This record gives sequence, C-alpha cells and structure tokens, in this order.
Amino acid sequence: MSASLAFDRRRETAYARDLARAFGGALLFALPLLMTMEMWWAGFVLEGVHLLVFLILALPLLTGLAWYAGFSAQHRGLGHALLDTFVALAVGFVTAAVVLTLFGVFDPGAPPRQIAGQLVLQAVAGAMGALLAGRQLSGGGDEEDVGDEDQASYPGELFLMVAGALFLALNMAPTEEMILIAYRMSPIHVAALVLVSIGLMHAIVFSVGFPGQEVHDRPLTAFAHYTLAGYGLVLLTSLYVLWVFGRVQGHGVGELVDAVVVLSFPGAIGAAAARLLV
Repeated sequence: MSASLAFDRRRETAYARDLARAFGGALLFALPLLMTMEMWWAGFVLEGVHLLVFLILALPLLTGLAWYAGFSAQHRGLGHALLDTFVALAVGFVTAAVVLTLFGVFDPGAPPRQIAGQLVLQAVAGAMGALLAGRQLSGGGDEEDVGDEDQASYPGELFLMVAGALFLALNMAPTEEMILIAYRMSPIHVAALVLVSIGLMHAIVFSVGFPGQEVHDRPLTAFAHYTLAGYGLVLLTSLYVLWVFGRVQGHGVGELVDAVVVLSFPGAIGAAAARLLV
C-alpha cells in the first residue's frame, strides 16, 4: 500500500509540475497578445463566424501539437493528446481571463458575446503556449520531455511548419503596423521580401537540422520538398489569419497579396524554426 501511495504521489506531483509549466507556457506565449490593444478590440468587432471557425480549426491544430509536444510528456497517444488539448484550452481560457481582468480590459457593461470573443482569441494562443511549455520551460534536461517530432513523417513535418508559422503570425496579424508596412511597399519590395523569406527559410531549415537533412544530397529536391512546400503553406496560413482578423474584406487583390507576403515574412521564420519552437 505504501509503495502504491508513493507512486500516486509521484504521479500527482509530476502532473502538478506539468500543469504549472502549462500555465507558464500560456503566459509566455500569450502575453504579447494579451497586451495588444488590437486584440482587445478584435473580440468586439469580429464576426461570430470568424471566431467559430477559428476555434473549430484550432482543435485539430492543438491536438497535433499535443501529439508531438504535449505538456504532459510522460504520456503519448491519441487519447492523451485529446486530453492535453482540452486541458490546454482550459489553461488558456483561465490565463486570459485572469490577465485581462487584472489589466482592466473587460468592460463590465459589455454583453457576454463580446467578452467571449476576447477570451476565444486569447485562449487559443495561450493553449498553444501551454502545449509547448515542455519545450519552452523544461530546460531540455530530461529524456521524458522529448517529444515525438524526431519521428515525424513528411506530412508531420509540414504540419509542424504550419504550427511554427501560426506561432509568429498570430502575434503580428492584429497590429496596424503590419497593414502599414504592406501599404508602403512597392512591387519591387514585395518581390524582394518573397525572395528573402524563402532564402531565410531554406537557410534556417538546413541549419537547424530537419529530419532527413543528411540524406538530401540533392539540394534542388530538398528546396522543393521543404522550402517551397513550406512557404506555400505559410502563405495559406497567413491568408487564413488575415481572414480571421477581418483584414481580407474591403481590400483589392494587390493589397491582399502585399499583406499576405508581409505577414508571411515572420511566418516563414516561424515555420523554419518550428523544430525549435515545437
């Protein structure tokens, strides 16, 4: 009985540690968004369908992150990934509610729909941080904290790229500066930014050491399979994030392309560094 009790206590202690890391990761990742005025207003002005789609599509993304780098690193498998996903969402909602309350962001007279909108946007960002907390805060000293990303298949690697792109794009998309940069850029600037983004992405990928790097003795194949495919996913991710924040409506095709390219610059860096972030 004493051995069983000691085992249960160790398990409870480990879970409490994982949960504390999850709250720390949620705060670490979501704090820039929690202190961004545009994010506060987004909860008021975004259409309900945008928030609903954002939350629905966030579930498979968070489940994938939980599969590769869940905050409860001692357990693997789909069941534990789903459990980690919903726990991470709860952590994200609690973190957002507490911090926004401390900052006095919530309007006491606001309808519940607006408060819920503010919380949904912030909670998903916090949940991502909660699931990445093992990597962000563990110090990398424990074998048990190593995720499954080293065994990721090619589609899994592309998924990690999308997660890395979203990791940084969420911090940039709501700001007015991102739109201002796109407005000030000429077509030459836009083309140059595309080339620089692709070049940086390729350099970072093959410096960090993606799986299969050592067997890609054909640079053009590696460039097509990872860099170009990844950048295409970054462009789609950036377009999706812009749609979520209502920055697609009312803009011409040229203006939209400029905005997507600008947001894809940090997105490309996040995608290339996904193996460090995830």
